[in-house]
Amino acid sequence: MDTMRDRFAPVVSRLLDEDPRVAVVLAEIGADGFRAAERRHPGRVINVGIREQLLVGAAAGLALTGLRPVVHTFASFLVERPFEQVKLDLGHQDAGAVLVSAAASYDWPAGGLTHMAPGDVALLDTLDGWTVHVPGHPDEAETLLRHAVAAGDDKVYVRLSVQANREGRAVDGKRFVPVREGRSGVVVAVGPMLDAVLAATEGLDMTVLYATTVRPFDGEGLRRATGAAGTDVVLVEPYLAGTSTAAATEALSDVPHRVLGLGVGRRELRRYGTVEQHTAAHGLDPRGLRERIGGFLDAGRRQATARA
Repeated sequence: MDTMRDRFAPVVSRLLDEDPRVAVVLAEIGADGFRAAERRHPGRVINVGIREQLLVGAAAGLALTGLRPVVHTFASFLVERPFEQVKLDLGHQDAGAVLVSAAASYDWPAGGLTHMAPGDVALLDTLDGWTVHVPGHPDEAETLLRHAVAAGDDKVYVRLSVQANREGRAVDGKRFVPVREGRSGVVVAVGPMLDAVLAATEGLDMTVLYATTVRPFDGEGLRRATGAAGTDVVLVEPYLAGTSTAAATEALSDVPHRVLGLGVGRRELRRYGTVEQHTAAHGLDPRGLRERIGGFLDAGRRQATARA
C-alpha cells in the first residue's frame, strides 16, 4: 500500500492542473515529486530552499495575492521552526494556506528529535481559526487534501504519517465517524490510532468514534455518543497526550464526566529504535492501550460503587 505522503504529490499536482489559484511552496523536501508539475506551472511551484521561515512567509504573500498556497515539509520544520511566521504572516494577516506535513511525531526515529514533532497540533491549538485534519489512511488523506484546498481562504493543517490503518473510511472533514457502539464509555481514536484502539477495546462494551478532523472538535458528536454510552471518555491521539482533553471537557461541561488523554508522552526517548518500538514505549500499541483504558474503566466502577 502506498503511504499518505506517496499520495500527496500526485493529488496536489492534479489540483494544480484543475485550479489556477493553487500554488505549491516547498523547502527542498518533497521537491522531486513536483518536477513535472513545475514544468507545467513554473510560476506556481516554488522551492525556497532550506529556509523554513521563508517557506511560510512566501506562502502568506501568495495568499495575499489571491492564490491558495499548499505548503509542505516535515512537521518539525513546518509548524515548530517557523512558528512565528505561522502566527504572524498567516494568522495576524488572516492569510489562508494549507500546511501539509510529513514525518509526524516519531515517523522517522533515525532522524532524532529534530525530525520529530509530537507537539505540532498542541502548538497550533494556541492560535485561532485553524482546521486540523489527521487522516488515518492514504485514501482519507486524498479526500482531506481536497477538502483543505477547496476550503476558501481558511487556514488548514493536514498531518500526514507513515502510520496508517489497514483500510480507509468515508470521512467528510467535519464529523467523527461512529465505528462501534457500547454502553460503558467512549473512545475517540484519532487518525492512525483506529486499528490499535479497535484491537485494544475488543470485548469491552465501549463506543468507538473515529476522528480524522480534530479542529474544529466535533463536540456534538461526542455528546451524542456519551448520551448512550456514558460520560467516561478516552482520547487516543497520535501526537502529544492530552492535546484534546480541554476540547472534550468543554463539550461535556454541563454533565459529570471523566476524560483520559492518551498519546505521545513528554519524556524524550533518546534511543532511535523503530516506529513500532516508539509506539509501544508510549503505550499506544493494543496491549498498552488496553491496560490503560481498562484501568480507567475499573477506576470509574470503583468510584461509582463507593458513591453508592
